[in-house]
Amino acid sequence: MNRVFSGIQPTGNLHLGNYLGALRNWVAMQDGTGGHPAYECIYSIVDLHAITMPHDAGGLANATRSMAAGILAAGVDPARTILFAQSAVAVHAELAWVLMSIARTGWLDRMIQFKEKRGKDAEGPSVGLYVYPVLQAADILGYRASHVPVGDDQKQHLELARDIAIKFNATYGEGLLVPPLPVIGGAEGVGVARIMSLRDGTAKMSKSDPSDASRIDLTDTAEAIVAKIKRAKSDADVLPDTAAGLADRPEARNLVGIYAALAGTSVDAVLAEFGGKGFGAFKPALADLTVAKLAPINAEYVRLIADPGHLDAVLRDGAARARAIAEPVLAQVYEAVGFLR
Repeated sequence: MNRVFSGIQPTGNLHLGNYLGALRNWVAMQDGTGGHPAYECIYSIVDLHAITMPHDAGGLANATRSMAAGILAAGVDPARTILFAQSAVAVHAELAWVLMSIARTGWLDRMIQFKEKRGKDAEGPSVGLYVYPVLQAADILGYRASHVPVGDDQKQHLELARDIAIKFNATYGEGLLVPPLPVIGGAEGVGVARIMSLRDGTAKMSKSDPSDASRIDLTDTAEAIVAKIKRAKSDADVLPDTAAGLADRPEARNLVGIYAALAGTSVDAVLAEFGGKGFGAFKPALADLTVAKLAPINAEYVRLIADPGHLDAVLRDGAARARAIAEPVLAQVYEAVGFLR
């Protein structure tokens, strides 16, 4: 069976972009639906990654529980899928150290995301942020994951994980680590949608955006969803009849894309229904659809977050199952590099 690994940071609330861009596809890979083969799925709340940037230490544990509740509410089944907090499995940090002696500084210097997060402050970022991609490689390689679902912004990191695995195998023995393959985009009928900010159609919807109005959180009430969509940036023109007419209209393209992703249809099909109509007609329809799709997730989240003991038990069980897979891999790596055990 093919094995998938993916992770998400416990920072901020899960939002519509996370759901349409990742979680919905996680569930499809778990269920073997949408044209996916049957995968053995391992999903992690990557709290080790979270501390590479300034964070609220006092709130991290509850943020991890909240993320777990959101993932479960979206449809991940802990009976069939391993869900755990990254810091609960020491293999991630231990394997990352070994892989740091395989990875080259030149490889890390080319990482675009680090350059973007560093900005103009050449000395400000933590060393952890710089070596973040090596820890990410350890996350994947420690489970011999065959596949990793990636968006455009993570392709480079997955290539690094492959490079590290290949160099490690060439140095210490072929077959020790598995170079993972990407799952780019969604399977048929599932689609991984790139959802943009409701305030700026050229910027990705983000948990870190300081404006709550820029995103629809999975914890939002129906009233909040309707209000956010009503205030979402659009333009004064009517919707075109085909997708080509949205080329220079980023906000309109984003809102139509959200509708298409939620409805499981194409942008052209949406425009066949709404072409020639203005946003006064389109936004209420989009709000109704969004509420209908997210209301069950929101209700399940509310139920789960009220029982932190259950969430902790799910994560403990997931961590034990994750360790059972990863610890033998680490033992083989330690033997290969020559550690006295």
